[in-house]
Amino acid sequence: MKQFEVVALGEGMVEFNQTRPGHREYLQGFGGDTSNAVIAAARAGVRTAYLTRVGDDSFGRELMALWREEGVDTSAVETDAHAPTGLYFVTHGPQGHEFSYRRAGSAASRMTADWVTQGACAGVLGACRILHVSGISLAISPEAREAVLAAMRLAREAGARVSLDANLRLKLWTLEQAREGIAAAMALADIFLPSLDDVVALNGLSDPQAVADWGHAAGARTVVVKLGAEGALLSEDGRRERLQAHAVQAVDATGAGDCFSGNLLARLAQGDGLAAAARYANAAASLAVQGWGAVAPLPRPQAVRALL
Repeated sequence: MKQFEVVALGEGMVEFNQTRPGHREYLQGFGGDTSNAVIAAARAGVRTAYLTRVGDDSFGRELMALWREEGVDTSAVETDAHAPTGLYFVTHGPQGHEFSYRRAGSAASRMTADWVTQGACAGVLGACRILHVSGISLAISPEAREAVLAAMRLAREAGARVSLDANLRLKLWTLEQAREGIAAAMALADIFLPSLDDVVALNGLSDPQAVADWGHAAGARTVVVKLGAEGALLSEDGRRERLQAHAVQAVDATGAGDCFSGNLLARLAQGDGLAAAARYANAAASLAVQGWGAVAPLPRPQAVRALL
């Protein structure tokens, strides 16, 4: 049985990213938060696998080829002949980037708890060190929500640590559903990676220290509050540290938080302490925002180490 440092569960998607605000020009790429994160972890040099479902269409085949090219194990990815691969569009304006989704009824939204706990998925979850999921993984359908929670339980039973990125998308579920679903997942998470913006929308907390307290109270030993251009707050075992962001000229912030999460988990899996892992992830994310799209600009270790 293969061993994996980082395994992620969620939905990979095809991305159409507007390269010039106000113009009808889109660059095709790939996205999906947990897919971005697991590719970032693979580029950071760890063994990875992805758990998802894709449509039996050209977009699904492109995603499968992408993961294989990136060294992400796809043995537990299932192709659905009756549902499509999800798509999304990114537009850019004065308020930043905005997402428009075409994912209702997608193959990934048809994940179930039985699918997770039986067959190939169960084998991968039993052989991982860290499982990463997100609020989007929970939000794409009620069935997917149960699949995520089942995967979290199974991974913990096997001795893995579980990572949760809040990644709130209120276009996918109501605020009350989000509060309930994320609370259930937080109770199973060892590592909690919320962005401050998401928590403000979720429960009104705007102080990073209070967000860290909230994460620990829910059961997470490790909390990293992502603050965008303001860096991050690290909290673990009673110790807290504020990490400043690198000053860069950002081109496109799509997937920056996923880049941070994937690199952080990769470095933790390789034995770094939280502060060292977060400094590496912070540098990686600052490089990622300097290119278009969620996947193409994800950096490799040589570039990250050069910046550090």
